[in-house]
Formats: sequence, C-alpha cells, structure tokens
Amino acid sequence: MMHAREKSDSAIVAGKPTNKAERSATEPVEPRAETKGNANQQSTHRTQSRASVTQALERVRKAASKRKKEKFTALFHHISVEHLEAAFFELQKNAAAGVDGLTWRAYEADLERNLEDLHGRLHRGAYRPLPSRRVYIPKPDGRQRPLAVAALEDKIVQRATTAVLNAIYEEDFLGFSYAFRPGRGAHDAMDALVVGIESRKVNFIVDADIHSFFDTVDQEWLIRFVEHRVGDRRIVRLIRKWLKAGVLEDGIVNVSDKGTGQGAVISPLLANIYLHYGFDQWAEGWRRHEATGDMIIVRYADDFIVGFEYESDARRFLDAMRERLGKFALSLHSEKTRLIEFGRFAAKNRERRGLGKPETFDFLGYSVLQRHMERRATQRKRQCREAA
Repeated sequence: MMHAREKSDSAIVAGKPTNKAERSATEPVEPRAETKGNANQQSTHRTQSRASVTQALERVRKAASKRKKEKFTALFHHISVEHLEAAFFELQKNAAAGVDGLTWRAYEADLERNLEDLHGRLHRGAYRPLPSRRVYIPKPDGRQRPLAVAALEDKIVQRATTAVLNAIYEEDFLGFSYAFRPGRGAHDAMDALVVGIESRKVNFIVDADIHSFFDTVDQEWLIRFVEHRVGDRRIVRLIRKWLKAGVLEDGIVNVSDKGTGQGAVISPLLANIYLHYGFDQWAEGWRRHEATGDMIIVRYADDFIVGFEYESDARRFLDAMRERLGKFALSLHSEKTRLIEFGRFAAKNRERRGLGKPETFDFLGYSVLQRHMERRATQRKRQCREAA
C-alpha cells in the first residue's frame, strides 16, 4: 500500500526547504474494505470533525478581535487531522492534478490513513511541498495567464493553514477590500463602488491596476508582513517552504524570490496580507489625514478604484501611491492606470466647460458608464418620491 507521499519524505529535516523536483507520480491507492457499509458513520464523523474545527477557529477569531496588536505564537496545533480532513473535502473533486499526478478520488480511497500520515509528517517537520505545475489559461485580451497547480497534499495543507490565518486577518482587513474574502465577491465590490459614487461627492476617479502583481510581490516583505500577526515559527516556515517550492515548466523547476504562485490555494490570502500592509492601511490614513474633500476606496485584489471630490486630491494621491507601492517592489500599470472626471456632477461640469461627455472606466470586467450612474440616480429619486 503506497501512501500519498513517498516514504523518503519522512527523512527531510524540519524547516529546511528543498527545490528538488525529480519525483515519480504517486500511484492511486486501492479502496479500503467495507468502506461503503460505514457511510453513515463516516458522515457523522465528518460533521463532528467540522464542528470541532469551526469552534477552534472561532476561538482564534475572538482572540484576534480582542488583541489587535498581539502576535499569535501557537497556531500550528490547529492544523489537526480533523482540520486537514475538513480542508480536503473543501477542495474541488475534479481539479487538475499537480506534479504528483494524485487525484482527489485516489486520495479519498484511503483517506484516514493518508491524512494521519500527512499530519505526522507536518508535526515532526518532515513535510516537504512539491513544485507547482505550470499551466496557462487564456485572458480576455488574447494573452495567456500563468497559473501554478499545486500537488494535492500541498492544496490540503494550504487550505487548512489559510482557514487558520483567515480567522486572524478577517478581523484586521479593512472594509474596502473585497477579493478572496469569505462572504465577499465581485458583485459586492461593484455595489460598494456604485453606492460610494452616488452617495459621496465623487467627481474624479483614479482607476489603478498594479503591474504583474502576483509575479512581483517581494517575498521577504511578505514574510515581514505576515510576522506582524503570526509569531508561530512553524507557520512562517510553512509559508517560506511554499514560496520556495518553485514551479515546474518544461521539465525545469524555476524558483524566484518574487511572486506568490498565482493559482495556489494560499496565494489569494498572501496577496491580501501584502496589500493590507502595503496599500490599504496607508490609503485609509491618507483619506483621513491628507484628503481635503470626500474620498472613496474600493479594492478587488490588485485592481482598485479611488474616487475624489477634488482633482487636486486625486493627483496628489496618485503621485503618493506610486511612491508608496514602489517601496514594496510594486508599480502601477501605465496603460491601465488613469485619472478621469467621473461622478454625479461630471456631465454638467464638463458641459459647462465646453467639454464632451465623461469618460468611462472598466472595473472587474464591467464598463462603468456615466449614463448608468445617472439612470440609477433618477430611479432612486423616483423611488423616494413614491415612498413619500
């Protein structure tokens, strides 16, 4: 019976990352005897396990909420067998396999033994992530987006770790951050943007996009940001291992000191941590202390919209933002970042100055048009009159 990892993994020294990629695909395991007859028992066990995991994470969340400035030095024990099992069942059953060739169904066939083995390797320091497999998917503009497909066990551990860290960072992340967060999505970001433009004195929009964000994140800055809240060296060591595992493409493993491996389970959370400290907190401070008029912020991953009452504020913010991002190895995309006149009063203001109609901008795949904003404003006024 072959387990999900080769036996040689148990000899790896704790905390010592490796970049070796030569590894044969693991053979699918055979189903265990009498599994079908225990379906109800297994279902009950999973329900109890998930409840236990949820309670543990809730305790972490409450502690994070009460102690905003403290580091968590004991988190690793939360990555239990029960937590790994919960993470496994959250994975997509038909997702592409990584370099190990191991599928969800094959791993499930001997799940209890596989998870016990994985848990053991994790807690004695013998776990070693594999390089991710490079794949490409088409982008709307005709180019190709590179993704990194992790091995199955790496997905499991990353998802379990992400859940633990989310319990902390969801208490820290700011309200205008919408991507990759529980209970939030693109529609929420669009709604927040429309409501912000309608309800505040927004006359100018900075439409900003970070150039190749997931590929240019500075990994040392990322670790420093994580360490603001995470003092458990084993968790930090795990993140370092994943960052240094590399990506396998055309038979060669490429390892870089930049990037987070777009497509990896934990990358979205790491991206949010990076931008929380690198941009969000700074932007919120700028809004409170530097802006002379109204200002709104909506960020979805590396794509964000900032609205201003005054053009002078918009120009000062844009210059300051370039400098701020530059400190953390980031830069704005020159073709996708611009300042335009847009808002409730933009059409009348431009007409008074003899200019054309307000420009439009794209956000999350949608074109935000001035006439749509005006139509929504008219509808709201009509609804208010009818309600009165």
